[in-house]
Amino acid sequence: MEINHGKDYYDNLIKLNCGRACLAYLIESKKITKLYFPFFVCSSIKQVCEKYGVEYECYYIDENFKPKFCNELNGKREYLYVINYYGQLDRQFLMDLKNKYHNIIVDNVCAFFQEPIDGCDTIYSCRKYFGVADGAYLYTDKVIQQEYQVDVSYKRMQFLLGRFEKSAAEFYDGYTENNKLFAEEPIKSMSKLTLNILRGIDYELVKEKRCKNYKYLDNRLKCINELFLKNCVGPYAYPLLIKNGSKLRQQLHKYKIYIPMLWPEVLEYMPQNKLEYRFANDILPLPIDQRYDESDMKYICEVIEELRMVDV
Repeated sequence: MEINHGKDYYDNLIKLNCGRACLAYLIESKKITKLYFPFFVCSSIKQVCEKYGVEYECYYIDENFKPKFCNELNGKREYLYVINYYGQLDRQFLMDLKNKYHNIIVDNVCAFFQEPIDGCDTIYSCRKYFGVADGAYLYTDKVIQQEYQVDVSYKRMQFLLGRFEKSAAEFYDGYTENNKLFAEEPIKSMSKLTLNILRGIDYELVKEKRCKNYKYLDNRLKCINELFLKNCVGPYAYPLLIKNGSKLRQQLHKYKIYIPMLWPEVLEYMPQNKLEYRFANDILPLPIDQRYDESDMKYICEVIEELRMVDV
């Protein structure tokens, strides 16, 4: 492979192997004893807390993805974990939370291009946005003076290489298996392979294409979207919330439009009358990433509009 001599987007941040490792790093460096995080989340945060002996409580969110959190943090070792769903929490809102609670961790896994706020611990994931199998960035003011083992990525790359030359469906199992690998991974430094790929990306082009695709979908679909969305820089996906979204997700598969269900674990422990259940079940995170152009967005919209007409 060629050695890329560009710069990765967050060259000055701590480079680790995955988002879980970023949280584990913060737990160790800040001696966190208790974490408050949303019910609407994947199981990884809970698993990290249990692994490191951290007490935790969950809170609800509102229809704009904002925390419905009324507790007080008790001392320097309790933290509020805030997820920036689809980049819908703007800087001012996060700054206000920081000023109110002081100890907050911002999860920007779905908001890669939203810059960190001074003094506010922030986590970013690379594999949610780019063609890499791992990698994460951590912004924090508490650095552990320790050399971590460098991660090795080449064995995880098969599903990405396969999807490049063949259909995504053929390598879906590889994708899901890769996600499971991080459950037991310790804190490691970002792999050389991942870092090299990240140094070859045109980030301005990525932001431009994502924003353009997002705006196209919003112009076509906002009339049926139950979410009131804000514009954000380089969005992760276009979240479409509609009645029977779960059913539509299955129908879209027939047209080779594959829409993931984010945080499916929520359906196992949340009552059906809760907002979190509805969000997990019926939000369709439509793809708007840099692999696609306006013709792809047009196709997605036409299929959705056709399927909804049939249901009516």
